[in-house]
Amino acid sequence: MLVRTRTRRISRRKLTKRAAVHKFMRKKEKSIPWREVAKENIKKYTESGLALRGARLRAEKTQKELADAIGAQPHHISEMEHGKRTIGKEMAHKLSKILNMNYRMFL
Repeated sequence: MLVRTRTRRISRRKLTKRAAVHKFMRKKEKSIPWREVAKENIKKYTESGLALRGARLRAEKTQKELADAIGAQPHHISEMEHGKRTIGKEMAHKLSKILNMNYRMFL
C-alpha cells in the first residue's frame, strides 16, 4: 500500500522505518545507539565487520592502505568487513594500533 506525500509516494514499510528513527530523534537523548541504527546491516554482516569498516572510514583509509599497514592482503580486509572471515586476536591488536581503537571492538 502506498501513502501519498507532497513530493513522492512512500511505501508503508519505509514509512514505519522512518517513524522508528524519528521516535529516537524525538527523545531527549543526544545520540542514537549505533547498534540500533545498524540493526539491518548487523543481520546481513557481522557486528565486528561493521566496527572495522566504520573505523576504517573514520580513519579515511582504503582497504588497500589498511592491508598494507598491517601486512595483510586487501581481499582479507574485505572478507573481514563482510563477515566471511573472522578477525583473530592477533589481527585485532594490529587493527587497533592502526585505527586507534580498543582491540575488543573487533572480537
